[in-house]
Amino acid sequence: MKENERYIRQMGISGWGEEVQAKLKSSRVCIVGVGGLGSPVSLYLAAAGVGSIVLCDYQDVELSNLNRQILYDTGDIGGSKVKHAKERLLQLNPDITVSAVTGKIVDDTAPSVFESADIIIDCLDSFESRFMLNRYAVKNRVPFVHAGITEFYGQLAFINPPRTPCLQCFISPGAAESQAPPPVLGATAGVIGSLQAVVALKALSGVFETGDSYFYTVDLLKMSFESIALQKNPNCPVCG
Repeated sequence: MKENERYIRQMGISGWGEEVQAKLKSSRVCIVGVGGLGSPVSLYLAAAGVGSIVLCDYQDVELSNLNRQILYDTGDIGGSKVKHAKERLLQLNPDITVSAVTGKIVDDTAPSVFESADIIIDCLDSFESRFMLNRYAVKNRVPFVHAGITEFYGQLAFINPPRTPCLQCFISPGAAESQAPPPVLGATAGVIGSLQAVVALKALSGVFETGDSYFYTVDLLKMSFESIALQKNPNCPVCG
């Protein structure tokens, strides 16, 4: 199959082959937030051959985005993020389907956006919206990949309900109130977003360990990577 020539290097990975590649082609992934994290996530999932990618963002491209949001260039400023992102991904891989969803996703609209999703990827900068994703994921048993970044630091977790703790088991709404946009090195977004893509691809494959029930922290100043084992909170208001 000529299309697979694009993926020949990853198909040579032990345990991958045509079977895993076919799973990716039939998968549907929703990426919520197409900014610093969403840029590398969407590029790598498109390049890997994920068959259907849904991009969700309501913002336009701004000049201050361009130190880290590598989907865009100076000529895109003022235009819709999801519009330009869709064009860029289809230029990279015309053999996939990309859908663009504008408007802020809330509890009432989430079911129509995330219908048939195999995995949801949290590339947001608002914990209010992250907790909405968490509620949807727990209720509908849809895996999602959480990440956050600031300066040289990042965090990452794979939420796989009901098997794993949910986001609110280890992050409380009161402790996570949004503040001003955090300072961040563009390359930090690239590293953490790439890790999100790796976790998503392992989960979609069904044959690689995803690191369930761990919370990962990354310190790029010290070049350190740590994992913290997570336990379900029996008093969690979402999954307890």
